[in-house]
Amino acid sequence: MHEMTAAHKSLPFGTVVEVARRDTGADVTVRINDRGPFIEGRIIDLSYAAAQDIGLDVDGVAPVKIKVVGREVALPAPPETTPPARQ
Repeated sequence: MHEMTAAHKSLPFGTVVEVARRDTGADVTVRINDRGPFIEGRIIDLSYAAAQDIGLDVDGVAPVKIKVVGREVALPAPPETTPPARQ
């Protein structure tokens, strides 16, 4: 809710997209981390923080265009180390 994230029906999790309002031009960059929206005619559901950034917390719904700009890259986990055996 407080992160710059969004739900989309088919984009892979971790996809980074720019969402721009067609009426005001305001835009925000978000990471896809959920599925939805499940309401006919809607293509993306923004988190509250992302919606607030472009004024959708007040308007609720607006025409938008989305553009894939990248993919979140997960850093590899550090290797586990085992303490040396005592001799």
